[in-house]
Amino acid sequence: MLRELNIRNFAIIDDLTVSFVEGLTVLTGETGAGKSIIIDAVHQLAGGRASHEFVRHGAPKAELSGLFQITNNHHAIYEKLQEVGIEIEEDSVILHREINGKGKSVCRINGKLVPLSILREIGSRLVDIHGQHENQELMDEKQHIHLLDYFASQEISSIKEKYVEAFQTYRDLNREITQLSNDEKRSIQKIDLYQFQIKEIEDAKLQLDEEDQLLEERSRLINFNKIFERASIAYEAISGDMNGLDLIGKSMGALDDIVDLDIQFKEVQEIVASSFYSLQDASYQIKNILDDLEFNPERLNEVEHRLTQYQTLKRKYGSTVEEILIYLEKIKDELDQLLNRDETLRHKEQRLLELEQSLEIYAEDLSKIRRECAEKLSNAIMDQLRDLHMEKAKFIVNFDSLNHFDINGKDEITFYISTNVGEPPKSLPKIASGGELSRIMLALKTIFSSNEGVTSIIFDEVDTGVSGRVAQAIAEKISAISHHSQVLCITHLPQVAAMADQHYLIRKNVEDNRTFTTVSNINIEQRAEEISRMMSGAEITDLTLQHAKELLNLAEDRKKETKVKI
Repeated sequence: MLRELNIRNFAIIDDLTVSFVEGLTVLTGETGAGKSIIIDAVHQLAGGRASHEFVRHGAPKAELSGLFQITNNHHAIYEKLQEVGIEIEEDSVILHREINGKGKSVCRINGKLVPLSILREIGSRLVDIHGQHENQELMDEKQHIHLLDYFASQEISSIKEKYVEAFQTYRDLNREITQLSNDEKRSIQKIDLYQFQIKEIEDAKLQLDEEDQLLEERSRLINFNKIFERASIAYEAISGDMNGLDLIGKSMGALDDIVDLDIQFKEVQEIVASSFYSLQDASYQIKNILDDLEFNPERLNEVEHRLTQYQTLKRKYGSTVEEILIYLEKIKDELDQLLNRDETLRHKEQRLLELEQSLEIYAEDLSKIRRECAEKLSNAIMDQLRDLHMEKAKFIVNFDSLNHFDINGKDEITFYISTNVGEPPKSLPKIASGGELSRIMLALKTIFSSNEGVTSIIFDEVDTGVSGRVAQAIAEKISAISHHSQVLCITHLPQVAAMADQHYLIRKNVEDNRTFTTVSNINIEQRAEEISRMMSGAEITDLTLQHAKELLNLAEDRKKETKVKI
């Protein structure tokens, strides 16, 4: 659940911290006071599309922070955060987002910088926002199959995973067959190209360590004069006319003569002797190298040519010899497929036929499960709609069969509804009014809320356009949902406000020619006054106040009676 929300320099909000409780929290206030701005802030915190217009005028950036408490140790958020290397401490997730004057964002989760895509993915698992114009899933017929599959997730998930895996293989294979069948001219061009490349690489006879050896040899050849000169000086200093080795030999002999007379010379005598023999060996090695040294300009040209060959191949086929050899094996395989195109095509077509047979079986299984669950979903939705005073509504999950496979199988699902007796059911988006869509959405949300997994559900004026007993039914339904998930609700309905476990009053004030939004957690007396205002408008009378108190008392009784029956 969302425990605390901090908003700074966001729209007309200067600096605001709001704490929330479990159950149902309502936010009320005059139109334009800033209620939806708070929901906008939560939406941005959950990864919504940012804009510089959200930044309060005169401020360098807007800052949003939200503390979410995760009470379910098996919540999907744990696995996702673990994937991106973020730990949950004390069952809490802190989302933080900064939006600068250019609309750019900096996002953090538990203090760690993350890209916006990760914030959005985590946010979608924590918050579910519904507005009066945000019933896209109901209005978009393509989404109806996903809603049905979500309802049937326990029964359908295993077979659907198998189907999706097979379908993706089928789709990729179908694409390969199409390319093989339709691209003969390009295949011939590829054959020529691959044959040329294979010959070029194989003729080069590349070796993994040859280039390093060539670089060393080139360095020796280029620096031959300096190497010969300095090595000769070193040899002369040790064994030539300068007679360095003889002098050390005399020192060693002199120390040999006295080491038995004075033991303290033993260690230094050993050092001098060791140095003498080491220098003698070094002298022999230098002499042998000097004897073998020979400047060969032709060999330098050969080395340069070979190194150029390596560089050319690396520039064309890979940054290292290993990559070039890997590329060689790859194009050999592709050339083999192209040269054996007809045989390859036959094998692929046979494999495609086998996949089609598997997909047909999986699709039939999916359709069977969907039809069984569709009836359960229809009955469950109609039960909920009866509670919402749509007693005459008839909800049907309509099935059509596709003549091809798609990612969901071969079913085309459309929700149909009839809201009036005697009228045939028609596609839901075509006939449902705004108020009816809100009630259908609430019915679905009531059915799904117990296992949906999100910690907070937000309703932004989804009760617009209803009144009377329908308003009371919606209030009770929203309250019922709050038993499974924390619910934050912006409302203009006194019936919904009366069902709240927590009530925030949003006001807009002007100070020093600047507009500020304030939020107050109001007590029971203040709630009665606010609900009275919602009933009558600006003027509060004794009668409306009395009605408001009665509504609050009735709401308490209703909440005790309905410890959720979903």
